[in-house]
Amino acid sequence: AGAGIQADLKTCAARGVFCSTVITAVTAQNTLGVQDVSILPEESVAAQLKSVLSDMHVDVVKTGMLPSPAMVKILQDGLKQFPVQALVVDPVMVSTSGHVLAGSSILDTFKQDLLPMADIVTPNIKEASVLLGGMQLETVTDMRSAAKSLHDMGPRNVLVKGGDLPSSLDAIDIFFDGKDFYELRSSRIQSRNTHGTGCTMASCIAAELAKGSSMLSAVKVAKRYVETALEYGKSISIGNGPQGPFDHLFKLKRKNSSRLHLFEPSDLFLYAVTDSGMNKKWGHSITEAVKAAIEGGATIVQIREKDAETGEFLEAAKSCLEVCRAHNIPLLINDRIDIALACDADGVHVGQSDMPVNTVRALLGPDKIIGVSCKTPEHALKAWTDGADYIGSGGVFPTNTKANNRTIGLDGLKTVCLASKLPVVAIGGINLTNARSVMELGVVNLKGVAVVSALFDRECVAAETRKLHELLTETVANVGSAVTEEV
Repeated sequence: AGAGIQADLKTCAARGVFCSTVITAVTAQNTLGVQDVSILPEESVAAQLKSVLSDMHVDVVKTGMLPSPAMVKILQDGLKQFPVQALVVDPVMVSTSGHVLAGSSILDTFKQDLLPMADIVTPNIKEASVLLGGMQLETVTDMRSAAKSLHDMGPRNVLVKGGDLPSSLDAIDIFFDGKDFYELRSSRIQSRNTHGTGCTMASCIAAELAKGSSMLSAVKVAKRYVETALEYGKSISIGNGPQGPFDHLFKLKRKNSSRLHLFEPSDLFLYAVTDSGMNKKWGHSITEAVKAAIEGGATIVQIREKDAETGEFLEAAKSCLEVCRAHNIPLLINDRIDIALACDADGVHVGQSDMPVNTVRALLGPDKIIGVSCKTPEHALKAWTDGADYIGSGGVFPTNTKANNRTIGLDGLKTVCLASKLPVVAIGGINLTNARSVMELGVVNLKGVAVVSALFDRECVAAETRKLHELLTETVANVGSAVTEEV
Protein backbone atom coordinates (compact mmCIF):
# COMPACT_ATOMS: atom_id res chain seq x y z
CA ALA A 1 0.00 0.00 0.00
CA GLY A 2 2.90 2.37 -0.59
CA ALA A 3 2.76 2.73 -4.38
CA GLY A 4 0.26 2.60 -7.24
CA ILE A 5 -3.34 3.59 -6.62
CA GLN A 6 -2.69 3.92 -2.88
CA ALA A 7 -0.01 6.55 -3.47
CA ASP A 8 -2.13 8.26 -6.15
CA LEU A 9 -5.10 8.68 -3.81
CA LYS A 10 -3.02 9.99 -0.93
CA THR A 11 -1.13 12.41 -3.15
CA CYS A 12 -4.28 13.86 -4.70
CA ALA A 13 -5.89 14.23 -1.28
CA ALA A 14 -2.79 15.98 0.03
CA ARG A 15 -2.71 18.34 -2.96
CA GLY A 16 -6.39 19.25 -2.72
CA VAL A 17 -8.00 17.57 -5.72
CA PHE A 18 -10.57 14.78 -6.04
CA CYS A 19 -9.25 11.52 -7.43
CA SER A 20 -11.30 8.81 -9.15
CA THR A 21 -9.53 5.52 -9.89
CA VAL A 22 -9.59 2.78 -12.50
CA ILE A 23 -7.94 -0.45 -11.39
CA THR A 24 -6.00 -2.36 -14.09
CA ALA A 25 -4.24 -4.88 -11.88
CA VAL A 26 -4.08 -5.93 -8.26
CA THR A 27 -0.64 -6.49 -6.77
CA ALA A 28 0.56 -8.14 -3.61
CA GLN A 29 3.49 -6.07 -2.46
CA ASN A 30 5.09 -4.76 0.68
CA THR A 31 8.38 -3.25 1.84
CA LEU A 32 10.16 -6.44 0.75
CA GLY A 33 9.01 -6.30 -2.87
CA VAL A 34 6.24 -7.47 -5.22
CA GLN A 35 4.99 -10.99 -4.58
CA ASP A 36 2.15 -11.26 -7.10
CA VAL A 37 0.42 -9.40 -9.94
CA SER A 38 -3.14 -10.21 -11.02
CA ILE A 39 -4.38 -8.44 -14.15
CA LEU A 40 -8.06 -7.53 -14.23
CA PRO A 41 -10.30 -8.47 -17.19
CA GLU A 42 -10.28 -5.92 -19.99
CA GLU A 43 -14.07 -5.62 -19.85
CA SER A 44 -13.86 -4.56 -16.21
CA VAL A 45 -11.23 -1.92 -16.94
CA ALA A 46 -13.27 -0.53 -19.84
CA ALA A 47 -16.41 -0.38 -17.68
CA GLN A 48 -14.54 1.41 -14.86
CA LEU A 49 -13.08 3.98 -17.24
CA LYS A 50 -16.41 4.73 -18.90
CA SER A 51 -18.08 4.96 -15.49
CA VAL A 52 -15.64 7.61 -14.30
CA LEU A 53 -15.18 9.65 -17.48
CA SER A 54 -18.90 9.79 -18.30
CA ASP A 55 -19.84 11.25 -14.93
CA MET A 56 -16.98 12.91 -13.02
CA HIS A 57 -16.09 15.85 -15.34
CA VAL A 58 -12.45 14.79 -15.26
CA ASP A 59 -9.81 17.46 -15.92
CA VAL A 60 -6.67 15.31 -16.01
CA VAL A 61 -5.97 11.61 -16.45
CA LYS A 62 -2.80 10.04 -15.04
CA THR A 63 -1.80 6.53 -16.06
CA GLY A 64 0.10 4.06 -13.93
CA MET A 65 0.36 0.35 -14.55
CA LEU A 66 -0.97 -0.58 -18.03
CA PRO A 67 -0.12 -4.27 -18.25
CA SER A 68 -1.28 -5.05 -21.80
CA PRO A 69 -1.68 -3.44 -25.23
CA ALA A 70 -5.45 -3.90 -24.88
CA MET A 71 -5.46 -1.66 -21.81
CA VAL A 72 -3.80 1.13 -23.81
CA LYS A 73 -6.43 0.73 -26.55
CA ILE A 74 -9.19 0.99 -23.92
CA LEU A 75 -7.64 4.25 -22.66
CA GLN A 76 -7.36 5.63 -26.20
CA ASP A 77 -11.00 4.89 -26.95
CA GLY A 78 -12.12 6.36 -23.63
CA LEU A 79 -10.27 9.64 -24.15
CA LYS A 80 -11.59 9.99 -27.69
CA GLN A 81 -15.12 9.75 -26.37
CA PHE A 82 -14.47 11.86 -23.26
CA PRO A 83 -11.57 14.30 -23.91
CA VAL A 84 -9.67 15.78 -20.95
CA GLN A 85 -7.36 18.77 -20.52
CA ALA A 86 -4.20 16.73 -20.02
CA LEU A 87 -2.86 13.17 -19.96
CA VAL A 88 0.04 12.40 -17.62
CA VAL A 89 1.80 9.13 -18.46
CA ASP A 90 3.91 7.42 -15.82
CA PRO A 91 5.37 4.49 -17.79
CA VAL A 92 5.31 1.92 -14.99
CA MET A 93 7.38 -1.04 -16.18
CA VAL A 94 9.73 -2.00 -13.37
CA SER A 95 9.13 -1.47 -9.65
CA THR A 96 11.86 0.18 -7.61
CA SER A 97 12.49 -3.22 -6.02
CA GLY A 98 13.23 -4.60 -9.50
CA HIS A 99 10.00 -6.51 -10.23
CA VAL A 100 8.92 -6.39 -13.90
CA LEU A 101 5.38 -5.00 -14.06
CA ALA A 102 4.97 -4.70 -17.84
CA GLY A 103 6.38 -7.16 -20.36
CA SER A 104 8.16 -6.49 -23.62
CA SER A 105 4.92 -7.05 -25.55
CA ILE A 106 3.63 -3.64 -24.50
CA LEU A 107 6.73 -1.62 -25.42
CA ASP A 108 5.73 -1.03 -29.03
CA THR A 109 2.23 -0.01 -27.91
CA PHE A 110 3.71 2.47 -25.47
CA LYS A 111 5.88 4.03 -28.15
CA GLN A 112 3.37 4.04 -30.98
CA ASP A 113 0.08 4.70 -29.22
CA LEU A 114 0.50 5.95 -25.65
CA LEU A 115 3.38 8.44 -25.80
CA PRO A 116 1.92 10.46 -28.72
CA MET A 117 -1.22 11.01 -26.60
CA ALA A 118 0.69 12.26 -23.57
CA ASP A 119 0.99 15.85 -22.44
CA ILE A 120 3.89 14.70 -20.25
CA VAL A 121 5.69 11.40 -19.73
CA THR A 122 7.61 10.86 -16.48
CA PRO A 123 10.05 7.90 -16.71
CA ASN A 124 12.85 7.26 -14.25
CA ILE A 125 16.22 6.43 -15.79
CA LYS A 126 15.47 2.69 -15.85
CA GLU A 127 12.15 3.21 -17.63
CA ALA A 128 13.67 5.73 -20.04
CA SER A 129 16.38 3.20 -20.86
CA VAL A 130 13.78 0.49 -21.60
CA LEU A 131 11.74 2.84 -23.80
CA LEU A 132 14.90 3.76 -25.73
CA GLY A 133 15.98 0.21 -26.43
CA GLY A 134 18.49 -0.20 -23.61
CA MET A 135 20.23 3.19 -23.89
CA GLN A 136 22.59 3.63 -20.92
CA LEU A 137 21.85 6.68 -18.75
CA GLU A 138 24.80 7.44 -16.48
CA THR A 139 25.20 11.23 -16.67
CA VAL A 140 23.06 14.36 -16.83
CA THR A 141 24.08 14.67 -20.49
CA ASP A 142 22.67 11.19 -21.09
CA MET A 143 19.42 12.25 -19.42
CA ARG A 144 19.14 15.27 -21.71
CA SER A 145 19.67 13.07 -24.75
CA ALA A 146 17.05 10.64 -23.48
CA ALA A 147 14.53 13.43 -22.89
CA LYS A 148 15.06 14.66 -26.46
CA SER A 149 14.70 11.16 -27.92
CA LEU A 150 11.55 10.48 -25.92
CA HIS A 151 10.08 13.82 -26.99
CA ASP A 152 10.62 12.75 -30.60
CA MET A 153 8.20 9.88 -29.94
CA GLY A 154 5.33 12.34 -29.52
CA PRO A 155 4.73 13.51 -25.93
CA ARG A 156 4.50 17.29 -25.56
CA ASN A 157 6.71 17.32 -22.46
CA VAL A 158 9.19 14.89 -20.94
CA LEU A 159 10.48 14.58 -17.36
CA VAL A 160 13.36 12.15 -16.92
CA LYS A 161 13.79 11.50 -13.21
CA GLY A 162 17.36 11.04 -12.02
CA GLY A 163 16.87 9.91 -8.45
CA ASP A 164 18.77 6.68 -9.26
CA LEU A 165 21.52 8.36 -11.28
CA PRO A 166 24.70 6.77 -9.84
CA SER A 167 27.15 9.53 -10.69
CA SER A 168 25.30 12.44 -9.03
CA LEU A 169 25.43 13.60 -5.42
CA ASP A 170 22.22 15.57 -6.02
CA ALA A 171 18.77 14.39 -7.14
CA ILE A 172 18.57 15.80 -10.67
CA ASP A 173 15.56 15.66 -12.97
CA ILE A 174 15.55 16.86 -16.58
CA PHE A 175 12.43 18.52 -17.93
CA PHE A 176 12.16 19.13 -21.69
CA ASP A 177 9.24 20.95 -23.31
CA GLY A 178 10.40 20.48 -26.89
CA LYS A 179 12.29 23.75 -26.88
CA ASP A 180 14.14 24.25 -23.60
CA PHE A 181 15.80 21.95 -21.09
CA TYR A 182 15.33 22.60 -17.37
CA GLU A 183 17.64 21.00 -14.83
CA LEU A 184 15.71 20.57 -11.58
CA ARG A 185 18.20 19.90 -8.81
CA SER A 186 17.77 19.18 -5.09
CA SER A 187 19.84 17.65 -2.32
CA ARG A 188 19.73 13.87 -2.25
CA ILE A 189 17.88 12.65 0.83
CA GLN A 190 19.15 9.46 2.43
CA SER A 191 16.08 7.41 3.32
CA ARG A 192 14.80 3.86 3.00
CA ASN A 193 11.26 5.25 2.68
CA THR A 194 11.09 5.72 -1.09
CA HIS A 195 8.30 3.32 -2.06
CA GLY A 196 5.89 5.04 -4.43
CA THR A 197 7.96 8.12 -5.27
CA GLY A 198 7.34 7.75 -9.02
CA CYS A 199 3.58 7.35 -8.66
CA THR A 200 3.51 10.26 -6.25
CA MET A 201 5.49 12.53 -8.57
CA ALA A 202 3.20 11.87 -11.53
CA SER A 203 0.02 12.19 -9.45
CA CYS A 204 1.19 15.49 -7.99
CA ILE A 205 1.88 16.83 -11.49
CA ALA A 206 -1.63 15.74 -12.53
CA ALA A 207 -3.14 17.38 -9.45
CA GLU A 208 -1.40 20.69 -10.10
CA LEU A 209 -2.44 20.64 -13.76
CA ALA A 210 -6.04 20.01 -12.68
CA LYS A 211 -5.80 23.12 -10.49
CA GLY A 212 -4.70 25.19 -13.48
CA SER A 213 -0.90 25.31 -13.17
CA SER A 214 1.38 25.46 -16.18
CA MET A 215 3.32 22.28 -16.94
CA LEU A 216 6.66 23.60 -15.68
CA SER A 217 5.08 24.95 -12.49
CA ALA A 218 3.32 21.63 -11.89
CA VAL A 219 6.59 19.74 -12.28
CA LYS A 220 8.42 22.08 -9.89
CA VAL A 221 5.70 21.77 -7.23
CA ALA A 222 5.72 17.98 -7.59
CA LYS A 223 9.48 17.79 -7.13
CA ARG A 224 9.32 19.98 -4.02
CA TYR A 225 6.42 17.93 -2.65
CA VAL A 226 8.25 14.61 -3.05
CA GLU A 227 11.43 16.09 -1.60
CA THR A 228 9.54 17.45 1.42
CA ALA A 229 7.78 14.13 2.03
CA LEU A 230 11.06 12.22 1.80
CA GLU A 231 12.78 14.55 4.24
CA TYR A 232 9.86 14.57 6.67
CA GLY A 233 9.42 10.81 6.75
CA LYS A 234 12.99 9.55 6.56
CA SER A 235 12.96 8.39 10.19
CA ILE A 236 9.62 6.56 10.01
CA SER A 237 9.83 2.78 10.35
CA ILE A 238 7.07 0.78 8.65
CA GLY A 239 7.63 -2.82 7.54
CA ASN A 240 10.68 -5.06 7.64
CA GLY A 241 11.98 -4.65 4.10
CA PRO A 242 14.55 -2.35 2.51
CA GLN A 243 12.02 0.05 0.98
CA GLY A 244 9.39 1.63 3.19
CA PRO A 245 6.60 4.05 2.22
CA PHE A 246 6.82 7.75 2.91
CA ASP A 247 4.25 10.01 4.49
CA HIS A 248 2.12 11.87 1.95
CA LEU A 249 0.14 13.76 4.58
CA PHE A 250 3.01 14.55 6.99
CA LYS A 251 1.18 12.91 9.90
CA LEU A 252 2.89 9.62 10.72
CA LYS A 253 6.00 10.94 12.42
CA ARG A 254 3.93 12.48 15.22
CA LYS A 255 2.52 9.06 16.06
CA ASN A 256 6.00 7.58 16.09
CA SER A 257 7.26 10.18 18.57
CA SER A 258 4.69 11.90 20.73
CA ARG A 259 0.94 11.68 20.40
CA LEU A 260 -1.15 14.73 19.63
CA HIS A 261 -3.02 15.83 22.74
CA LEU A 262 -6.75 15.25 22.42
CA PHE A 263 -8.70 18.01 24.14
CA GLU A 264 -10.59 17.37 27.37
CA PRO A 265 -12.57 20.10 29.19
CA SER A 266 -10.58 19.34 32.35
CA ASP A 267 -7.48 20.67 30.54
CA LEU A 268 -8.82 24.18 31.21
CA PHE A 269 -8.48 23.87 34.99
CA LEU A 270 -5.32 25.98 35.33
CA TYR A 271 -4.62 27.68 32.01
CA ALA A 272 -1.22 29.40 31.86
CA VAL A 273 -0.81 32.24 29.34
CA THR A 274 2.76 33.48 28.78
CA ASP A 275 3.88 37.10 28.49
CA SER A 276 7.22 38.05 26.93
CA GLY A 277 7.53 41.29 28.91
CA MET A 278 7.13 39.52 32.23
CA ASN A 279 9.59 36.81 31.26
CA LYS A 280 12.19 39.42 30.37
CA LYS A 281 11.52 41.30 33.61
CA TRP A 282 12.37 38.22 35.69
CA GLY A 283 15.07 36.85 33.40
CA HIS A 284 13.09 33.78 32.29
CA SER A 285 13.15 32.38 28.79
CA ILE A 286 9.74 31.38 27.40
CA THR A 287 10.68 27.72 27.66
CA GLU A 288 11.86 28.08 31.26
CA ALA A 289 8.66 29.85 32.22
CA VAL A 290 6.48 27.21 30.55
CA LYS A 291 8.39 24.37 32.17
CA ALA A 292 8.07 25.99 35.59
CA ALA A 293 4.32 26.54 35.14
CA ILE A 294 3.83 22.89 34.21
CA GLU A 295 5.88 21.75 37.20
CA GLY A 296 3.61 23.86 39.39
CA GLY A 297 0.45 22.27 38.02
CA ALA A 298 -0.61 24.16 34.86
CA THR A 299 -2.95 21.93 32.85
CA ILE A 300 -2.75 23.78 29.52
CA VAL A 301 -0.37 26.41 28.14
CA GLN A 302 -0.92 29.24 25.68
CA ILE A 303 2.04 31.09 24.22
CA ARG A 304 1.12 34.74 23.72
CA GLU A 305 4.10 36.63 22.34
CA LYS A 306 3.01 39.95 20.86
CA ASP A 307 6.49 41.43 20.43
CA ALA A 308 8.60 38.47 19.29
CA GLU A 309 9.93 38.24 15.73
CA THR A 310 8.41 35.38 13.74
CA GLY A 311 11.60 33.32 13.61
CA GLU A 312 12.23 33.78 17.32
CA PHE A 313 8.60 32.97 18.11
CA LEU A 314 8.70 29.78 16.06
CA GLU A 315 11.86 28.48 17.73
CA ALA A 316 10.43 29.26 21.16
CA ALA A 317 7.18 27.49 20.27
CA LYS A 318 9.05 24.37 19.13
CA SER A 319 11.05 24.33 22.34
CA CYS A 320 7.95 24.78 24.49
CA LEU A 321 6.14 22.06 22.55
CA GLU A 322 8.84 19.55 23.45
CA VAL A 323 8.36 20.37 27.12
CA CYS A 324 4.57 20.18 26.88
CA ARG A 325 4.55 16.91 24.95
CA ALA A 326 6.92 15.37 27.50
CA HIS A 327 4.33 16.12 30.21
CA ASN A 328 1.23 15.46 28.06
CA ILE A 329 0.12 19.08 28.42
CA PRO A 330 -1.57 20.76 25.42
CA LEU A 331 0.18 23.80 23.91
CA LEU A 332 -1.82 26.48 22.11
CA ILE A 333 -0.60 29.52 20.20
CA ASN A 334 -2.32 32.88 20.59
CA ASP A 335 -3.58 34.32 17.28
CA ARG A 336 -0.70 33.09 15.08
CA ILE A 337 -2.11 30.30 12.91
CA ASP A 338 1.13 30.23 10.90
CA ILE A 339 3.22 29.51 14.00
CA ALA A 340 0.78 26.83 15.16
CA LEU A 341 1.00 25.09 11.78
CA ALA A 342 4.76 25.43 11.52
CA CYS A 343 5.50 23.91 14.94
CA ASP A 344 2.56 21.46 14.93
CA ALA A 345 1.14 22.92 18.15
CA ASP A 346 -1.97 21.34 19.65
CA GLY A 347 -4.09 24.32 18.65
CA VAL A 348 -4.72 28.06 18.80
CA HIS A 349 -6.66 30.66 20.75
CA VAL A 350 -8.19 33.58 18.83
CA GLY A 351 -10.08 36.73 19.71
CA GLN A 352 -13.21 38.24 18.23
CA SER A 353 -11.19 40.52 15.95
CA ASP A 354 -8.86 37.74 14.74
CA MET A 355 -9.38 35.19 11.99
CA PRO A 356 -12.90 33.67 12.17
CA VAL A 357 -13.10 30.32 13.94
CA ASN A 358 -14.59 28.48 10.96
CA THR A 359 -11.66 29.65 8.81
CA VAL A 360 -9.19 28.60 11.49
CA ARG A 361 -10.85 25.18 11.64
CA ALA A 362 -10.57 24.78 7.88
CA LEU A 363 -6.84 25.56 8.07
CA LEU A 364 -6.00 23.45 11.12
CA GLY A 365 -8.21 20.45 10.46
CA PRO A 366 -10.55 18.52 12.76
CA ASP A 367 -8.13 17.32 15.43
CA LYS A 368 -6.58 20.59 16.64
CA ILE A 369 -7.86 22.54 19.64
CA ILE A 370 -9.44 25.93 18.98
CA GLY A 371 -10.42 28.38 21.71
CA VAL A 372 -12.06 31.77 21.22
CA SER A 373 -12.51 34.77 23.53
CA CYS A 374 -16.16 35.61 24.21
CA LYS A 375 -17.85 38.38 26.21
CA THR A 376 -21.49 37.77 25.32
CA PRO A 377 -23.93 34.86 24.95
CA GLU A 378 -24.06 35.67 21.23
CA HIS A 379 -20.28 35.26 20.95
CA ALA A 380 -20.51 31.96 22.82
CA LEU A 381 -23.22 30.56 20.55
CA LYS A 382 -21.30 31.53 17.41
CA ALA A 383 -18.12 29.91 18.76
CA TRP A 384 -20.02 26.63 19.13
CA THR A 385 -21.59 26.93 15.68
CA ASP A 386 -18.24 27.70 14.02
CA GLY A 387 -16.44 24.70 15.50
CA ALA A 388 -14.49 25.95 18.55
CA ASP A 389 -13.61 23.51 21.35
CA TYR A 390 -13.88 25.95 24.25
CA ILE A 391 -14.41 29.63 25.01
CA GLY A 392 -12.44 32.01 27.19
CA SER A 393 -14.84 34.43 28.82
CA GLY A 394 -13.83 37.77 30.32
CA GLY A 395 -12.14 39.92 31.30
CA VAL A 396 -13.76 39.01 34.53
CA PHE A 397 -11.67 41.57 36.44
CA PRO A 398 -9.58 44.56 35.32
CA THR A 399 -6.15 43.61 33.97
CA ASN A 400 -2.99 45.34 32.78
CA THR A 401 -2.04 42.61 30.32
CA LYS A 402 -4.54 43.66 27.65
CA ALA A 403 -5.29 47.27 26.75
CA ASN A 404 -8.89 48.52 26.55
CA ASN A 405 -10.27 45.19 27.69
CA ARG A 406 -13.88 45.66 28.84
CA THR A 407 -14.65 43.71 31.99
CA ILE A 408 -17.83 41.67 32.34
CA GLY A 409 -17.59 40.81 36.05
CA LEU A 410 -18.74 37.63 37.73
CA ASP A 411 -22.36 38.18 36.67
CA GLY A 412 -21.34 38.58 33.04
CA LEU A 413 -19.20 35.45 33.24
CA LYS A 414 -22.10 33.46 34.68
CA THR A 415 -24.43 34.70 31.93
CA VAL A 416 -22.00 33.59 29.22
CA CYS A 417 -21.46 30.22 30.91
CA LEU A 418 -25.18 29.51 31.10
CA ALA A 419 -25.59 30.37 27.42
CA SER A 420 -22.56 28.43 26.22
CA LYS A 421 -22.71 24.91 24.80
CA LEU A 422 -18.92 24.70 25.14
CA PRO A 423 -16.66 24.39 28.18
CA VAL A 424 -15.59 27.77 29.54
CA VAL A 425 -12.37 29.08 31.06
CA ALA A 426 -12.57 32.41 32.89
CA ILE A 427 -10.01 35.00 31.77
CA GLY A 428 -8.86 38.46 32.83
CA GLY A 429 -7.34 39.74 36.06
CA ILE A 430 -7.62 36.44 37.94
CA ASN A 431 -5.19 35.78 40.81
CA LEU A 432 -4.90 34.18 44.25
CA THR A 433 -7.19 36.79 45.85
CA ASN A 434 -10.18 36.39 43.52
CA ALA A 435 -9.90 32.96 41.86
CA ARG A 436 -12.00 31.40 44.61
CA SER A 437 -14.94 33.70 43.83
CA VAL A 438 -14.77 32.68 40.16
CA MET A 439 -14.93 28.94 40.80
CA GLU A 440 -17.59 29.39 43.48
CA LEU A 441 -20.04 30.44 40.76
CA GLY A 442 -20.64 26.70 40.54
CA VAL A 443 -21.67 26.69 36.86
CA VAL A 444 -21.25 23.20 35.41
CA ASN A 445 -19.37 24.15 32.24
CA LEU A 446 -16.98 26.61 33.96
CA LYS A 447 -13.90 24.40 33.98
CA GLY A 448 -11.08 26.65 35.16
CA VAL A 449 -9.22 29.94 35.06
CA ALA A 450 -6.69 31.42 32.63
CA VAL A 451 -3.91 33.40 34.27
CA VAL A 452 -1.03 35.58 33.10
CA SER A 453 0.40 37.96 35.74
CA ALA A 454 -0.38 35.81 38.76
CA LEU A 455 1.98 33.17 37.38
CA PHE A 456 4.53 34.84 35.14
CA ASP A 457 4.99 38.24 36.79
CA ARG A 458 6.70 36.45 39.66
CA GLU A 459 10.24 35.38 40.45
CA CYS A 460 9.27 31.75 41.08
CA VAL A 461 6.69 30.70 38.50
CA ALA A 462 6.44 27.12 39.76
CA ALA A 463 5.71 28.17 43.34
CA GLU A 464 2.98 30.64 42.33
CA THR A 465 1.41 28.10 39.99
CA ARG A 466 1.40 25.51 42.76
CA LYS A 467 -0.35 27.90 45.16
CA LEU A 468 -3.07 28.69 42.63
CA HIS A 469 -3.53 25.04 41.71
CA GLU A 470 -4.01 24.14 45.37
CA LEU A 471 -6.53 26.95 45.87
CA LEU A 472 -8.54 25.91 42.79
CA THR A 473 -8.51 22.26 43.82
CA GLU A 474 -9.75 23.12 47.31
CA THR A 475 -12.45 25.46 45.99
CA VAL A 476 -13.80 22.96 43.49
CA ALA A 477 -13.87 20.26 46.17
CA ASN A 478 -15.80 22.55 48.53
CA VAL A 479 -18.26 23.59 45.84
CA GLY A 480 -18.82 19.93 44.98
CA SER A 481 -19.44 19.06 48.64
CA ALA A 482 -21.89 21.93 49.04
CA VAL A 483 -23.85 20.81 46.00
CA THR A 484 -23.96 17.24 47.28
CA GLU A 485 -25.22 18.34 50.70
CA GLU A 486 -27.88 20.57 49.12
CA VAL A 487 -29.17 17.70 47.00
